[in-house]
Amino acid sequence: MIYAIGIGPGSFETMTYEAVKAIENSEVIVGYKTYINLIVDMIKDKEVISNGMMQEIDRVKKAVEISKTGKTVAVISSGDAGVYGMAGLVLELAEGEEVKIISGVTASTAAAAVLGAPLMHDFCHISLSDLMTPLDLIYKRVELAAECDFVICLYNPRSNGRPDYLKKSIELMKKHKQGTTPVGIVRNVSRNNQEVNICTLDTIDYEIVDMLSIVIIGNKSSYIDNNKIITRRGYENKR
Repeated sequence: MIYAIGIGPGSFETMTYEAVKAIENSEVIVGYKTYINLIVDMIKDKEVISNGMMQEIDRVKKAVEISKTGKTVAVISSGDAGVYGMAGLVLELAEGEEVKIISGVTASTAAAAVLGAPLMHDFCHISLSDLMTPLDLIYKRVELAAECDFVICLYNPRSNGRPDYLKKSIELMKKHKQGTTPVGIVRNVSRNNQEVNICTLDTIDYEIVDMLSIVIIGNKSSYIDNNKIITRRGYENKR
């Protein structure tokens, strides 16, 4: 058995009960070392296999190899295993081994709870990392999502190697969204050093955004009230 587990954004409180039980039932834990460190108190008596970034295929192949010996293996991802996580790769490389996907709280919904209620209407997820997606396609998705007035959740928004992708994306959005559109930035969501910033498309400070941040941009019905972002669902039209 291989579990593909989403461990949530970072705190034990935001892990699902199903994820906790799956980790308890696993004999071997496989994952990126940063994510292993987030659950280290839960896995003291278990075999742990970890490595660095960009070694996802190696991790999954090792998990499959171990599973074939009869052991139960957990392949962990932060957030939800099926949202930019390991679930797809585990299913692709399982070689007939039984796989169970364990969902988790993804960064966008965790950040939304901190920011207020920005995801009350249609929204989309877009990663600004071009490691596996061509940059021109990313920008096309950003602009079309803005044109369609989606609330937009940006994953991997800014890094040392990609310092200007977020700025370019905001410029594309401003073709279709007003500069007063609310923007929420949450860094290290659900962790001890969580940071929250609420601003607008016109006032965003790009320097406070990094790879540990999630950026949520509102739609035409979004507004800021009492330092919270609220996106109207449309209930007022039913009254």
